Amino acid sequence: LFKRKEAKSMERTITVKGIGKVSACSDYVILKMRLEAKDKQYDKVMDTATKQLAELKQSLLSIGFEKNAVKTTNFKVYTDYDSYKDEHDHYQRVFTGFVCCHQLKLAFDFDLKRLSQVLVTIASCPTHLELDIVFTVKNPTEINDALLREAAINAKKKAELLCEASGVKLGQLLIIDYNWDELNVYSDTKYKFDERSFRELSAIPSMDIEPDNIDVQDTATFVWEIV
Repeated sequence: LFKRKEAKSMERTITVKGIGKVSACSDYVILKMRLEAKDKQYDKVMDTATKQLAELKQSLLSIGFEKNAVKTTNFKVYTDYDSYKDEHDHYQRVFTGFVCCHQLKLAFDFDLKRLSQVLVTIASCPTHLELDIVFTVKNPTEINDALLREAAINAKKKAELLCEASGVKLGQLLIIDYNWDELNVYSDTKYKFDERSFRELSAIPSMDIEPDNIDVQDTATFVWEIV
């Protein structure tokens, strides 16, 4: 009898998913850059990669960035091969060289004139690189905190409304279930140049852009007892 009552009591709960939504303006820029060097001799590849990085850092030093402003996000050296069919129609691989791939990032407060200055400087740098620009926020923790508060408020409001409509009262909070996945706190705005147009940059562009707001959503599940 005791176990039956305990089971019945445990069943008197309400489970609600709270949804938090936050919209924020971009205040931070991240330039993702990729340098690549290739040569059949390993020493030459590494020398070229070192020179590329030095040229990039020097160009950024000239406009006021610190020496350690450019951060490495990925670095790898691998061997590259081409495939071909021989006279017996069998595929063969031929070594074409060593490849050094260096992925970097440069982050700074969003300012359109500063961004344009950086782009012009990088474009005039002898080193060839691939570039991607994203807009984000400097302190994503603030957005995450706001999302959690909104989710909790949203869940409790739903639970209270459901209990009121059902003629019961909301009791003690029993469980909070939250998935701590990293949030994608980036604007959807794309800011790109193709290789030729990027190389043609010789002055600060006058285009005035405003990155789209960063819209983020997150959820958490709450379980209350029903009194």
